[in-house]
Amino acid sequence: MSVSQHPQPSPELRRILMVLFVGVFMAALDTAIIGPAIPALQVAFHVDVRQIALITIVFVLGSLSSNALMANLSDRYGRRPIYLACVAAFGLGSLTIALAPTFAVVLIGRLIQGISAGGITPAASAVIGDSFPMEQRGRALGLIGATFGMAFIIGPLVASLLLVVASWQWLFLLNIPVAAIIIMIGARSLPATRSTESHPPFDIGGLLVVVTLLTSLALGITRTLDDVIGLALWPWFLLISAACIPLLIWVERPKIRPIIPLQVFSTRQMRLAYTLALGAGFGMGSIMFISALAVAAFGFAVKQAGFVLFPLVIASLVGSIGSGRLLNRFGSRLVLLVGFATLLLGAVCLGFVSGSLPLFIVATILIGFGVGIVVGGSIRFIVLAETPANKRTVAQGLINICTSIGSLLSAALIGTIAESIGGGVNGLELAYRVVALITGLMLLLSLGLKNQAHEQSSATADREQTGAVAGAP
Repeated sequence: MSVSQHPQPSPELRRILMVLFVGVFMAALDTAIIGPAIPALQVAFHVDVRQIALITIVFVLGSLSSNALMANLSDRYGRRPIYLACVAAFGLGSLTIALAPTFAVVLIGRLIQGISAGGITPAASAVIGDSFPMEQRGRALGLIGATFGMAFIIGPLVASLLLVVASWQWLFLLNIPVAAIIIMIGARSLPATRSTESHPPFDIGGLLVVVTLLTSLALGITRTLDDVIGLALWPWFLLISAACIPLLIWVERPKIRPIIPLQVFSTRQMRLAYTLALGAGFGMGSIMFISALAVAAFGFAVKQAGFVLFPLVIASLVGSIGSGRLLNRFGSRLVLLVGFATLLLGAVCLGFVSGSLPLFIVATILIGFGVGIVVGGSIRFIVLAETPANKRTVAQGLINICTSIGSLLSAALIGTIAESIGGGVNGLELAYRVVALITGLMLLLSLGLKNQAHEQSSATADREQTGAVAGAP
């Protein structure tokens, strides 16, 4: 059946999708606007560059650490209350930042935002799995995946305008009425799904191990805390995170309701999906240095370098939304193969750009298109089809975790490689050749995914399990 033959979502499902889209977009937009706000925050609170970096650090750590917690609570108590609670907490964090009398309070607000953002996208993806029939999930997930590209376009423009006509506080105050509207509409329209299983004691031990593992890994990869305090602690952080992996398996194996159910790694399809999520995050993180390459290779002014990413962002939107519409027609394996192949070609072009501006523009479009596909709905589509309903949010949360780790690894690796030979064009080109090699590995791994026929059999089993209908929530 072609995509065009699939029924359109009912008015109820469109209302659900609108609530989910706005919530995810709010969290994504706040990530995009923080860059233009940093100079104003430095002036307002008299902090230096190392201190202002904590704004990003605490948000990332909060988001990574809360993914598993919020996902577990969502699967346990229902998607609607946890999704709406996360939206409300995001609004509270925004208000805390806007009213902050000191920089320490700003960091508390950013931590609250990060913790709540860690639950918004996984819960939204799980609601799509609960509410939308299989043939409509691709479009819905593609639209959710496109929010980050949209935020990247709109965020800096909105932030710049507000900083001109108002104060930096309004960048965060605007989240409050948006959150209130989401909560009011969502309370009526989101489905009240909830696990009917008995609830064993909450897995505190597993949560502590997961938070320690992810926090240590993030601090070890980024070395940001080392820069703040002036000590080389990153090897110890990496050792701690490595030690936490067998500890987590030992802690979680006997649990009735673990914070990370080991069953989500039990099939090859799931293990491949999470590995590819790391690769997708790696590709997304590589975008961070494209502006620097434009400055070094073509002499763009630093203040104007961000504009060279505009074709990339547009291509990312097209890739995310378009791939979502094609998932049911061609299957996730073919869609991901196209995505990683396009991303590979773009990275190769950047690795040998050698002063050719047309080649550079083509490369950015290819990378944007590829990232839009692999970070969009394709991997979430796989995980929804392979995961039982009572573990959907946890499974989706792990995609967020893997993507974030991949992005951190990408930024750290590209920066290290570029600096190892003195930075500049040669260093960045070498780094993008390495990105191409890693992307090529992801392309090969994608060949191991189920083909469309096997994926459709999983879809049939999923429909029988959930009784998914396109009607009222």
